[in-house]
Order: sequence, then C-alpha cells, then structure tokens
Amino acid sequence: MYPKGNLFIPAAVGQLEAILKEPHAMAAKGLGLVCHPHPLGGGTMHNKVVFRAASGLADAGLVTLRFNFRGVGASGGVHDGAAETEDVRDALGYLTERYPEQKDLTLAGFSFGTRIGSEVGMTDERVARLISIGTPVDKYADFDFLEGLRKPILFVHGDRDEFGSLESLQKLVDKVSAQTETELVVFENCGHFFDEHLNELRETVKNWTAKHL
Repeated sequence: MYPKGNLFIPAAVGQLEAILKEPHAMAAKGLGLVCHPHPLGGGTMHNKVVFRAASGLADAGLVTLRFNFRGVGASGGVHDGAAETEDVRDALGYLTERYPEQKDLTLAGFSFGTRIGSEVGMTDERVARLISIGTPVDKYADFDFLEGLRKPILFVHGDRDEFGSLESLQKLVDKVSAQTETELVVFENCGHFFDEHLNELRETVKNWTAKHL
C-alpha cells in the first residue's frame, strides 16, 4: 500500500501531498525543503535518499517539508518535466507562510529534484542555500544555469554515479565556485542511489546545514 503524507498543500494543480516534520528536542532554527527524483523512474517523497536528506535537515534543527510533485501519489495534476518548478514555488510558499518567523530556508534536491529545485532556489529570495544530491549532469546537459548562483551550495555525489560522472560534475563545481561558496563531498564506491552511504549522506547534510545556520 502506498504510504500517505500527513498534509496537503494548496497548489496550482489543486494540491500537493506532503510530509512535514518539526524538530521536537529543540527550537526550530529554520526551514528545509526537499525535492524528490524523477517520477517516471518511480521517484516520490518516500525515496530513501530524500528521506535521509530530510532527516539530516531535521537533525540540524529545521522544520522540514518533503512533497510529491504533480501527478505523484495524491498530488494533483500530471507529470510535465518542467512545470514542476511551479510545485516547488507552491511548497516554498506554504512553508514561509506557515512559519513567517523563520527567515532561513535550505532547499535540497535529489537527481531530477535538484534540477528542478535548484532552478527555483537560485533566484528565489526565500531560499538561503542549496544542497544538490546526485546531480545528474550527464542526463541533463543544461546545469550551466548554476553558474549564475550567488548562494552557498553543497554538492553530494557518488564516484560511480550513473547519471553524472565525477569529471563532469567537477567541471560544473569549478565554474560555480568561482562565484559563490561551494563544497563538494564525494563518497567512494558509491552509485547514484547512495545504497551503502545513506547514513553518511544524512550526516553530511546535517553538518553542512548546521555550519551555515
């Protein structure tokens, strides 16, 4: 049975199914949003990488939201491949309107989620920093838009990623780092889905985010 979210976000497509987590052991230090991988490959907000990334943000003290893009789970609409940027904006709007006292927001995305999320987050004033996980630079050849980024960004990658070679990613990182604070963390013997490195991924997200709050 498909696991359900714990809320629905009003959106341009009617609603987006989502899961919201608030830190219990500490006062919230900011907001976090996580975008999932490609729906046509089975990507949902329940993806194990998305879950670990969201957990890392929560460990750092952030109110954290993960959601299903349009056409996924109980979210309205149908998959488009580009219009999902509107879903990201709707999710950002929900978070910032529900928690107006929180002025610091970290946006993370995995694979397709970072392609869509980064496009929005790099210029959206509500977003303070970006986390790009499994950046599919060989699948999407148009990541050069990140050369205009002026916000801190963390890249987390496996050295055996099937959708983005380390060589290709390093070229992008070098270009981005000329304009803004950039960090690249590479896991050895690691593919696109971080199968044996999920706990390390969570810790990496937590530590980098906490350092920048």
